[in-house]
Amino acid sequence: MGEVINGAEKKYFIKWFLEKYELQNREAEWLLQYIASNDHILERVHFIDNFKNLPKTILISTKCVQMTPFKFYKNRRVTSDVEKAFLDIHNNPHEDIYIGLFFKDRSVSPEYAAVLETNPQEEAKETDALVSLQAELILDQAVKIYRLSKLYEQIDRALDARDKEQFLKLTNELKQIEELG
Repeated sequence: MGEVINGAEKKYFIKWFLEKYELQNREAEWLLQYIASNDHILERVHFIDNFKNLPKTILISTKCVQMTPFKFYKNRRVTSDVEKAFLDIHNNPHEDIYIGLFFKDRSVSPEYAAVLETNPQEEAKETDALVSLQAELILDQAVKIYRLSKLYEQIDRALDARDKEQFLKLTNELKQIEELG
């Protein structure tokens, strides 16, 4: 994840969120208050939009949206029991917790944007794709440099041999390569 969001920022956001929105599941509000009251757990909390392939995820919805009120995912197991989520968080405070919140205007909320992080699984895929693209560009450049080097050698040989036809053919090929960039 790019920028690290500290516990104080997360605590402020949770308090703002609970003051502004009414949750579909009242126990979920209690769980968020518990999380906000524990600095160690807050450091392990990550607010995310894309929650695929994560080990421990909580999804919470407000009354102003039509989504499931509460879901807790851990290692491909799913429950809507807030107490099970609480017990897991309480018993495993060293584990990261990814929270997805669904509320009206979340896509334009500066408060939410301030604590929103990217899914580390997606970030890793993006990094892998970027590294792969960079490697491909470097390889393409190396092939081009090698091809130009060989072409210059052939042009020199054509000049030495006074082979006008070969010289024209090779210089046209050189122009085409240079035009492609």
